[in-house]
Amino acid sequence: MSRKSIPLQGRSHADVLEEMGGFRADDADYKAGRTWSLVYYTGEEHSAFLKKAHNTYFSENGLNPMAFKSLKRMETEVVQMAAGMLNGGDDAVGTMTSGGTESLLMAVKAARDRARALRPWIRRPNMVLPRTIHVAVDKAAHYFGVKARYVDIGPDTRADVEAMGKAIDRNTILLAASAPQYPYVTIDPIEELGQIALKKKIPFHVDACFGGFMLPWLEKLGHPLPLWDFRVPGVTSISADLHKYGYASKGASVVIYRDMSYLKHQFFISTDWPGGIYASPSMAGTRAGGPIAAAWATMMAMGESGYLELAAQALDTTKRLRAGIEAIPQLRLMGEFHMTAVTWAAAGDVSVYAIADLMAERGWGCDRQQNPASIHLTVNANNAASVDAYLADLAECAAHVQAHPELADEGEAAMYGMMAKVPIRGLVRHSIGKVMEAMYSPSGEVPDLSKLGEGEDDGVVMKLISKYGDQAMSVLDRLDGLRPKGRS
Repeated sequence: MSRKSIPLQGRSHADVLEEMGGFRADDADYKAGRTWSLVYYTGEEHSAFLKKAHNTYFSENGLNPMAFKSLKRMETEVVQMAAGMLNGGDDAVGTMTSGGTESLLMAVKAARDRARALRPWIRRPNMVLPRTIHVAVDKAAHYFGVKARYVDIGPDTRADVEAMGKAIDRNTILLAASAPQYPYVTIDPIEELGQIALKKKIPFHVDACFGGFMLPWLEKLGHPLPLWDFRVPGVTSISADLHKYGYASKGASVVIYRDMSYLKHQFFISTDWPGGIYASPSMAGTRAGGPIAAAWATMMAMGESGYLELAAQALDTTKRLRAGIEAIPQLRLMGEFHMTAVTWAAAGDVSVYAIADLMAERGWGCDRQQNPASIHLTVNANNAASVDAYLADLAECAAHVQAHPELADEGEAAMYGMMAKVPIRGLVRHSIGKVMEAMYSPSGEVPDLSKLGEGEDDGVVMKLISKYGDQAMSVLDRLDGLRPKGRS
């Protein structure tokens, strides 16, 4: 293997930039509206403005707010504007973070440290969560030693209030739910859960990373929504991503608390380091100035009028998309119509993943989900021009897969279908781990997912299931039941 090394002689800026431009040849085509996730694009004019705002603070570092008071001012004003949008009171406080994952990490860390201060007898803290909560909360559980106690959702795809209430015990330090949750784009019953949080006297975090900068504008447009923000008395913190429907540059998010009694537990302070006293409000030490500046600039440039205009366009596009999918006999919609996103699944015995493979061949981005197999589409105003083409391709692909069921055993559809069926999730984790090892190996090559499970050390289980189907799954399920509890 030939390892890449620093060139002996530097190249011209123009040459380097030209090569970088060529790297994009196989990237997702978000500008044409053919992706339904990852990028929240509003056009070249806004993108150019974002780049200028970001680069104005390209070198500044938010690590020391005393050195760069301008960054602290902008962060404070971003938090204040976001808190107002989320109906926080005069005491609402918070910080910016690098994205939704860090915001959720901080909410869990703050709840854990608050419990340590107020309920020191707790030795094994847990948090009660609906199964659909964002996976970053599971990451927080892993990082901070807080047990994630999951509760299955109800048939309406929302958090089961009664079951979550029963799952709370004396070691519960946090209740959390979503507005909306990502898989089915449904807002959990925040008002009912807030009553439980008040009664049990535990913090209640609402993950609005996905919808926090869209739901307020949909409500103003008259779209019917349940209450989910700080107007619900039991809600103590909310996370919302600026780099999603806030249309700021990546990475930028906020985590807002009802008051300082919660936020203060998010801080990290060290006073004994030989290098001096060290204090940071969130995970990062060095905090890039660009995303802070771009977030402030975006909110100022957009204003409520700009956000409302984009929300109206995305809402109309979502309605068209939902109507089109409902007209395709092989498909069905999932979840409530709460936000500008859509999840569709199969209406009968047709492979969702095979449809996704065919759509990907036609250049459409496909976010595959499991349990049940489904496809998630995040809708932006930028998708308006591509909806008709998407629906036409989707109808053709769905009909083709129905006529050719053998496609479920080919390409990535076979891999996704098989992985979703494996009852021992530790085996899936093992296979995905192999993908990660390959992707971050010295070569850095992205592996062929369609061949996942074909390696000598992890292919046995996959081939067993592929060959013997339900019989093998039954045996594996029985083995899973014999495994000692608490081990994976």
